[in-house]
Amino acid sequence: MGVFVFLPLVLPLTAWPIARLAQQRLDPRAAARLLTAVAVVLAVSSTLCLALIMVVGTAQLPGNPLPDGWSDPEVRKAVPFDEVAGKVAIPALVAVAVACGRTLWRHSRVRRQAVRALRGLPATQIAVLPDETPYAYALPSRERGRIVVSTAMLTCLDQHEREALFAHERTHLVAHHHRFLLAAQLAARANPFLRPLKTAIAFSAERWADEAAARTVGDRRLVARAVGKAALVSRPSPTQSLAGFAAPGPVPRRVRALLEPPPDARTLPPTATAVGLALWTAAAGTTASALSSANATVALVSVLHAATPL
Repeated sequence: MGVFVFLPLVLPLTAWPIARLAQQRLDPRAAARLLTAVAVVLAVSSTLCLALIMVVGTAQLPGNPLPDGWSDPEVRKAVPFDEVAGKVAIPALVAVAVACGRTLWRHSRVRRQAVRALRGLPATQIAVLPDETPYAYALPSRERGRIVVSTAMLTCLDQHEREALFAHERTHLVAHHHRFLLAAQLAARANPFLRPLKTAIAFSAERWADEAAARTVGDRRLVARAVGKAALVSRPSPTQSLAGFAAPGPVPRRVRALLEPPPDARTLPPTATAVGLALWTAAAGTTASALSSANATVALVSVLHAATPL
């Protein structure tokens, strides 16, 4: 196997081209789903491979409770510099576990804080908070989600722009965008090379909601105006980790996209075009990366299984 065993740790770099092309050229809904799936597969592969490298590299240490067969020299040949790699993998895995744990804890804490802020308000889908800070976000829940908006945000928008805002946030709830965002955050914590995918997924989710709002209100310029106005007046809120109308990010790109014709509803552009060829090439490279990661991981599992006595 040689150095190829380390491929799952660095192959997420090959997903960067498709992240850029997908968020620019694909329908936002297809881009969000595709990039999330890619990020999850690559993150799981790299984390599992890191764990197996640690197992192979530390199996020969005294007092290790692992099976004796895993410390066999033939097994250790599967990982170059097995002792160094195995010891380095330990703090790396700890860092991944801590980072993912903190992300889950922060996400849970933000949702609890948001729920507490709504106590005493009527149980309607739209909850208006008396706050001088302009913000709006979608608050998912098991029963039904709610749209939370401050009085300051409503004051900044006219009636038609408010309709665009509510349509945008309703799409976040119906499409469960919080799951996409959380998966992207966890993937980026598991492998820092996946951070560009996290940014692309967040942008695609916002564009998905923008396009849905434009179809609902029937006026793309109205939605563009509402997004731009909300971004100008919005301030960071305690719930910035939730999907929001003026979420941090490339707002000018969202406005520019809304001022252009709607994206093609087809999942992929024609292969004969330059864009289609580039996208298919990037997709093929990403698929090969995911398969290589899975292959390296499966090969390590097979080596350890063969060395384990029945």
